[in-house]
Amino acid sequence: MVTPTPANPLLPPGFTILALETSCDETAAAIVCDGRTLVANVVASQMDQHQRYGGVVPEVASRQHILALVPVLEQAMTTLPTGWENLHAVAATCGPGLSGALLTGLNAAKAIAWQRDLPFIGVNHLDAHIYANWLIPEAAAASPSPPPSFPCVALVVSGGHTLLALLTDHGHYQLLGQTRDDAAGEAFDKVARILGLGYPGGPAIEQAARGFQGTGSLPRAWLPGTYDFSFSGLKTAVLHKVQERQEWEAEATSAAPALGASPRRKPRKNEQAIAIDMPIDQFTAQVAGAFQESVVDVLVTKTIRAAQEYGATEILLAGGVAANGRLRSELSRRADCPVRCPPVALCTDNAAMVAAAAYYRYRAGLQSDWSLDVQPNLPLGR
Repeated sequence: MVTPTPANPLLPPGFTILALETSCDETAAAIVCDGRTLVANVVASQMDQHQRYGGVVPEVASRQHILALVPVLEQAMTTLPTGWENLHAVAATCGPGLSGALLTGLNAAKAIAWQRDLPFIGVNHLDAHIYANWLIPEAAAASPSPPPSFPCVALVVSGGHTLLALLTDHGHYQLLGQTRDDAAGEAFDKVARILGLGYPGGPAIEQAARGFQGTGSLPRAWLPGTYDFSFSGLKTAVLHKVQERQEWEAEATSAAPALGASPRRKPRKNEQAIAIDMPIDQFTAQVAGAFQESVVDVLVTKTIRAAQEYGATEILLAGGVAANGRLRSELSRRADCPVRCPPVALCTDNAAMVAAAAYYRYRAGLQSDWSLDVQPNLPLGR
């Protein structure tokens, strides 16, 4: 539960929050001052444990959080000169995410707050991704830029979520649109698996797409009149293209000995422009590049349209897919208002963004009581 307390817009300078993040497959602890200044940001990735399965296994993730949490927490705390005495509050992600994984960080954070008699703040994981844009990168610590200004439009793109939201103030969200099926990150993972590129799919697709020659395209689901997204049809189009390639290879293998040469490919009705008889490396690059272009085009076009319609002063990019270089560059190139992107290290799951969101939540007079439970399907802004 959330316990309203008197708003305190003037928290003491140096207000320091310890935050934990265990919503999926990263175990993270961070310490942030004044909602913006990074003191510590420690992340233990479970990628090696999940790669063999081609995706995150919830039971494995929960066990790994239990093993990694104490070392990660201890490493973060070594950065405080006087240790625990420097903390003013404790925060943790309460949802959305994997329930078993969430429980590890949430209960640990509540225990720390109770033992130290500190305020405890439960944070929405989606809100936290947006607040990564408030953090000051270490490289800019000497001359930090001002925080984002309202109103702004946020595009949140990750493995589990894709949405557009309008922010008119801290804690004031209007959901403009969201995915109707696969999230963008989920689509990247599935397409990478179809192409045999491995896990995680985002970096693998981006790497493969560097050989994209720009010849060939894949469908775009525009869903006219809405700011919603859909990527399942695009994923299916990739699957069909790969199946066509496999059929062609089978025909070539069986026909070549009889004819003495590779057979010509049969034309197919409404065939996409990506040729299936090119060398396999080139074919993979073309499909990966066309897929990435389709996703980026839809995300960028709808985000810019929303920013224009609602008079946004800035666009905020957030979530794991925000690390995609093509998405970052294309959004910045096409937008007619400033675009703010967190450093790549703060796009994927981390606890620093949780601490930043917790600061502004607490400053608005909101904190959580000990009855707060995990909420795996927690919507934005709750």
